[in-house]
Amino acid sequence: MEKIGHQPRCRCRLGPGNYQVQARVERFIEPAVLLLLAEGPSHGYELAEALEGLLNEGRVDFGNLYRLLRSLESEGLVASVWGEDAPGPLKRTYQITGEGSILLDAWAESLRVGQERVASLLRRYETLNENIRKEQQ
Repeated sequence: MEKIGHQPRCRCRLGPGNYQVQARVERFIEPAVLLLLAEGPSHGYELAEALEGLLNEGRVDFGNLYRLLRSLESEGLVASVWGEDAPGPLKRTYQITGEGSILLDAWAESLRVGQERVASLLRRYETLNENIRKEQQ
């Protein structure tokens, strides 16, 4: 993929008149992790598997996931305990805190607003295309 200049990661020029665009919400993994933990306590490996299904972006980077979990925990948004109830090695089980739930609410509202903005842009784009097609007839 040829990247032109200092363009954002979400847009790459593949060739003349050919672009690959990936619309994305930065740090989308944070609300996704908070949502999964709001559904119930979980350990890192379970979270990674659930994130793969939720985000549809392929394999989750475990290093990034654990850095995020440590950061969320240091901010008091999630809490963890070492679980001894599962067979095998000890696993740290994470759960959302009250403050984490408040942040998840804020993420949901922000995503709703973003969704409305995207929907508005797409409606305008579709109207433009419809008008162009009418003019071409």
